[in-house]
Amino acid sequence: MTESVSSTVDNSVPGASAPAPARADRRPQQRGGRGRPAAPAAARPAREVHPVLAQLATLHPTLFGATVLPLKRGIYQDLLALHGEALDKAGLKVALAIHTRSTRYLNAVAAGAPRHDLQGTVVEAMAPGHVFHALVEVFKRKKPRDGEDLQAKLRRRMALAFIDSGLSREAYLESLQVRDADTQALLDAALDEVAEQDAKAEAVHRAYVSSGSGDVHAFAEMYGMNAHTVMRQLHRAGQLQATRTA
Repeated sequence: MTESVSSTVDNSVPGASAPAPARADRRPQQRGGRGRPAAPAAARPAREVHPVLAQLATLHPTLFGATVLPLKRGIYQDLLALHGEALDKAGLKVALAIHTRSTRYLNAVAAGAPRHDLQGTVVEAMAPGHVFHALVEVFKRKKPRDGEDLQAKLRRRMALAFIDSGLSREAYLESLQVRDADTQALLDAALDEVAEQDAKAEAVHRAYVSSGSGDVHAFAEMYGMNAHTVMRQLHRAGQLQATRTA
């Protein structure tokens, strides 16, 4: 008997490797207690708004709404006089305390925004001391990002707040009454930087007057300086002169 051998026909594509068997996902499934699937993370609950603050946001959205403005002194009495029994007196005191200590309100004060009445009209400039202390408090609440130097940023903001105050160094320090030694040291460093820049500004002003140019751009080009920088320095020199003669 002749043994027949059947030949095997290879129908695969030449050079192609056979598909690898599917691998099961070996990552362990997150499970809760006793083998149950883990529950999804709970969403952070929304911060509860004081009921009187919510009421104020409806009555005066310009002052208490999505954006806030610094309030005039005596706003508590103004609110009671305008709205009477519609506002709970004790609740209003608590609501105003919460509002004026909030970071967004302090940011508005730290930016030097003026005080406003219930109609949103500017009634008073913000006192330099209030601007400064709000600024310090805002930076205390900040959490630094990677590589962020919050102290350097605060020092620059202190310098700008001092310049915007229009006061002399002595008058500015007297208005602040800083009690914290670290804050005082940072403020001194900021004021020293301003003094250095002021000396340069006054030197530029003297040179500008002596040149008799009368044209800032021509003067800046003559000395190889930036015209916008020269204009800022001349403006600052004028501020310093006004402060001394006030």
